[in-house]
Amino acid sequence: MRQSHLFTKTKKESPKDEEAKNAQLLIRAGYVDKLMAGVYTLLPLGLRVFKKVEAIIREEMEALGAQEIFMPTLQPKERWQTTGRWDGMDNLFRFTSYHSKIDYALGATHEEVVTPLMNDFIFSYKDLPTAVFQIQNKFRDEKRAKSGLLRGREFFMKDLYSFHANEEDMDAYYLKAKDAYARIFERVGLGDITYFTYASGGTFSKYSHEFQTLTDAGEDSIHICDACHIAINEEIIAEQPVCPECGNDKLHTEKAVEVGNIFKLKTKYSSAFGLTYKDAENTAHDVIMGCYGIGLNRLMGIIVEVYHDDSGIMWPESVAPYQVHLVNLHAQSEETSKFADSIYKSLQEAGVAVLYDDRKEAGIGEKLKDSDLVGIPLRAIVSEKNGMQIEVKKRKEKDAHLVSQEQLLSLVTK
Repeated sequence: MRQSHLFTKTKKESPKDEEAKNAQLLIRAGYVDKLMAGVYTLLPLGLRVFKKVEAIIREEMEALGAQEIFMPTLQPKERWQTTGRWDGMDNLFRFTSYHSKIDYALGATHEEVVTPLMNDFIFSYKDLPTAVFQIQNKFRDEKRAKSGLLRGREFFMKDLYSFHANEEDMDAYYLKAKDAYARIFERVGLGDITYFTYASGGTFSKYSHEFQTLTDAGEDSIHICDACHIAINEEIIAEQPVCPECGNDKLHTEKAVEVGNIFKLKTKYSSAFGLTYKDAENTAHDVIMGCYGIGLNRLMGIIVEVYHDDSGIMWPESVAPYQVHLVNLHAQSEETSKFADSIYKSLQEAGVAVLYDDRKEAGIGEKLKDSDLVGIPLRAIVSEKNGMQIEVKKRKEKDAHLVSQEQLLSLVTK
């Protein structure tokens, strides 16, 4: 992608109405645009990051054997009344059709859709277990949308639902889902600072489980057991003051943000909607369910909260919008531009995703500052000073060194 063709522009100043570092940097660097509190447009660079995150999540869900679907956002009132959540869920967007006078909800979650859906396909124990997932936008009427992408009113979520004949099968799948989540957070660069966390189970069970990532931007406090690399949410520490897995009572407290959660729904929704299966003796039983969520926008925001410095974003390679930022410091020079163009072409032919700063109107200082702000993992500078050599520098490192065009290709394609 030639940067001169990119319709978005970087901004020198942070937006005055954003306190969160993730929103400040993503807006300044041209990844997102704020429509209103809690609602953001993904711009070309931001969408590329989003797609990288989405692809990682999709791969791990498919590896679990889950099948992807896409459910409606617009949902009828009756479904929510069946579960008692029409009046019981305080952040549910509700409205009445101007024409039909029928009441609807915008999907905050999809238990009220997926459970009746599976009634059309699950009849026998032979149809179990099965699992479906989607990556879809959600709407929640948050009282105060804050923290940039970490808490929005419209956002994308991956929600996985599993269906089982018995608790043992549910438990086995739950552990597989836990491992899949650990792989996701490892792949996006958050593995070492993300903790499997015991939290309140609410109406479902004694515990639910969250995945919490350490960051000063966190709204949660978690109590960490270093021996097990697990944590306990502050909300249950009074009733669970020691590590549930090893009994360790020497825990330390950190601020964190929830990046994912997994719940054993048991039969709460299957019983409400009559989702049953018949066993080998033709006896009907409620289907046992589990659900597993990850917010994609939030995950993007947390990555920025974790990976940034005073100059801008520092994307992990796995989710960066481009692999290389090729910067021509002297785009007015025909000779330098010819060399830079040849590098750009060779990188593209090698299958390397590259953002090429070929802008003629931007000065040297502006280009270097923009490169740091945008945060692509590897910067390759072409300039009159270096002739046919390319100055290469990793975004997370201070030192740069010179390489040939062949060496650059070898470096980024090995």
